[in-house]
Amino acid sequence: MNSLDWAVLIGYFGVMIAIGVWSHKRVDDVSDFFTAGGKMPWWLSGISHHMSGYSAVMFTGYAGIAYTYGVTSFITWSFPIALGIAIGSKLFAPRVNRLRSRLHVASPLEYLKNRYNLGTQQALAWSGMLLKIVDVGAKWAAIATLLSVFTGISLNQGILITGAITAVYCTIGGLWADALTELGQFVIQLLAGVAMFVAVVLKLSDKGIGFLGAWDEPALHGHGKPLVGPYGTVFLLAFLFIKLFEYNGGMLNQAQRYMATGSPREAERSARLSAILWLVWPIVLFFPMWMSPLLVQAEKPDGSDAYALMTEQLLPHGLLGLVIVGFFSHTMAMCSSDANAIAAVFTRDVAPVLSRQARGWNARSGLIAARVTTVVFLGLSMAVATQVNSPAFKDIITVVIKWVAGLMGPIAIPMMLGLLRPFRRSGPTAALTSWAMGLLAFWLVNYPINWSVDGGVPLEYQVSIPLAVSLVLYVLIGYLKPEDTPERLAIIERVNTDGDSAAATVPAPAGAADGTVSARTPE
Repeated sequence: MNSLDWAVLIGYFGVMIAIGVWSHKRVDDVSDFFTAGGKMPWWLSGISHHMSGYSAVMFTGYAGIAYTYGVTSFITWSFPIALGIAIGSKLFAPRVNRLRSRLHVASPLEYLKNRYNLGTQQALAWSGMLLKIVDVGAKWAAIATLLSVFTGISLNQGILITGAITAVYCTIGGLWADALTELGQFVIQLLAGVAMFVAVVLKLSDKGIGFLGAWDEPALHGHGKPLVGPYGTVFLLAFLFIKLFEYNGGMLNQAQRYMATGSPREAERSARLSAILWLVWPIVLFFPMWMSPLLVQAEKPDGSDAYALMTEQLLPHGLLGLVIVGFFSHTMAMCSSDANAIAAVFTRDVAPVLSRQARGWNARSGLIAARVTTVVFLGLSMAVATQVNSPAFKDIITVVIKWVAGLMGPIAIPMMLGLLRPFRRSGPTAALTSWAMGLLAFWLVNYPINWSVDGGVPLEYQVSIPLAVSLVLYVLIGYLKPEDTPERLAIIERVNTDGDSAAATVPAPAGAADGTVSARTPE
């Protein structure tokens, strides 16, 4: 990097902070901070939903998969996400929006204490927060790894720089700042992605390699196969099922984008836009990665540095800075939205249970608590990021694929399926049992069993077995021990209907109308 690249990078950071400061005036209470008061346009929600779904891990971990295996990086990652969101646009998006518009909650998990009970809500809240700390820690490590390639600064310095700047704008402006910065980041990413695509096409042309003829090159042997290596059919199906839940609300921050729109119909449109972006745009980003074996020799065994090395070689200064800004765009978008979501869960769902004072927070106190929680979450995730290469985590892609994919199912299944009428018989017993046994299955298949099996348990089973265990138990226990009380049935009706119905007799959570934290903790 030279002074021009640094100018682009510093200018980007300045704009992100300016947007956060501008968004500050739109935030009056926790409802504005966490769900934009339900006033976000569907198109902005859709772009924000898309941008908050992936990070610089794409340019490290998934770049390594693309370098090693080729198009399977798209077939087993972006494509199932696009399909899952498209399905969820009908199945989940309108219902998640009604959590805000009909139940008047500000956290995606806030409805669980009425849908199940307080214990279920707390179990899912705590496990979701802990998982997100690890997940976001991996994202900080990914962007710091890229930054170290370009600038030579240490991993910890990179984590501190990106984390601190993200903390400033997302703490000041809440979800509005997240969405508006993500819009700007999308534009930057568009320019950077197209620049890299064109640079690779031109370089291949200089080598006498045609756009389509590249696939016949020996270095890309097998790269055109959709399913190779550990990424087979079982992995694809498991990943599709996981992403159906994760990207429609199980990731928490994605649920907020649906909640932030004005109506269930707009939430559905938002999801459709995000699905289209996930289907089309990653192809532009992945093409240079697929071609990278023809242009660079990765220094790391997993090929995770291939994209960064190729960027340094192909782009002139200025454009190099723009692509680096694109890396930051991905990571800061996801991490800031995760921080906002976890702050919502803590201040709305956890703090009122831990503290009598928290149950009496007014609009101003709740907003201060939300901002403090955001900073604390970012700090904890940054601390985890410094340990991402330790034996406990091994590497970035392991954390993202194995931990997040493997643990998301047990957390998301009770939350997401609890919205749907066909699963109305499943109550707190089904929810807690499926959650606990899913976590136990993850630990068993990834550690004791994995260590004892020759060659280890295949990756597809490491991520699919916990999901299968949780799903089967949630459904089975619901039928064997139905807990569909009138109160729980009414909650389900409220999130499945827009018009007047018997569900209208269910009161909104106390304090929700004025932006204060709910004090209700029903048995």
